[in-house]
Amino acid sequence: MNQVINLLKALTEKLYKKNPSELQKIEGRTIESSIDRIFKCPSYEKHKELDFKDSTDAILLGFEPEFKGDRIFAMMYGLYTMIHKSYNNKCELFMLDYLNEQNLYNSARNIEIFVWRLKTRHMTNGRLVILTNSFEDDVKNLSYERIFGKLISLQDTMALIVAGRSGRVIKEVIQIAGMTFFPISI
Repeated sequence: MNQVINLLKALTEKLYKKNPSELQKIEGRTIESSIDRIFKCPSYEKHKELDFKDSTDAILLGFEPEFKGDRIFAMMYGLYTMIHKSYNNKCELFMLDYLNEQNLYNSARNIEIFVWRLKTRHMTNGRLVILTNSFEDDVKNLSYERIFGKLISLQDTMALIVAGRSGRVIKEVIQIAGMTFFPISI
């Protein structure tokens, strides 16, 4: 879980550096203060600027063309709270803690859907909602892909470990063209 949070923090910082206009939407906010607000534990607070949404609802809010707030804050807060739910909203895990393998698996699929949305969602002016990877000239920057790949791999590995420990089977899902997020229940 600590590895996931560290990757999410690194991703948040990279996204703000690539999309500085998002940080400027809220006066006085810095990358560090945004990271502190997003990754608050033990109990994360819901934010008025996100209409008190969390998890996939906050992610979807960040993709809405008419959303005027900080899109990176909305998306990364949503991603963090979605993954946090897959760990039963716990900040610390112990050997005897029970996790749901399906929630971990679904969170990995939701990260894949999130990445797909980042690559395909455009504003009315044709610009991507949030800039990530770049393919300028012969130079390709795929560092975002690597971080997302690590996040997906960690969640899938945890799902397999938990499934092996509990003897339960993970129900694999088929991703539909609409790419809706999968539920994570606690």
